[in-house]
Amino acid sequence: MAHILVVDDEVNIAATLALILQSRGYSVAVAHSGEQALDLAATQPPDMLISDVVLPGIDGFELAIKLKDRLPTCGVLLISGQPATAERIARAKLAGHHFEVLGKPVHPSEIIAHVVDCIGP
Repeated sequence: MAHILVVDDEVNIAATLALILQSRGYSVAVAHSGEQALDLAATQPPDMLISDVVLPGIDGFELAIKLKDRLPTCGVLLISGQPATAERIARAKLAGHHFEVLGKPVHPSEIIAHVVDCIGP
């Protein structure tokens, strides 16, 4: 069973994403900060990370980079409701990091489609 790490500081969004993914048969861990996510990933390495970009402390981009350094095969999907994210995407690409970023709100079918493309059904 594929394991997904969901990270969002908005508790309801994280819980909703977890329920959607669990209903499709995925194992899910939830964190509400980048630091908490790294701690969880150390004990339960995920096959995929789904994270909000704007987080307290370590943001979603930093989290994705740190996680990919530790787990190069881990898939990454970032989500954001912030218009300023475009600049951060450009900076990450210049540094050689290419992450898919979806704008909030994201329809559940779109998230599932990305998960299936990344780690399978």
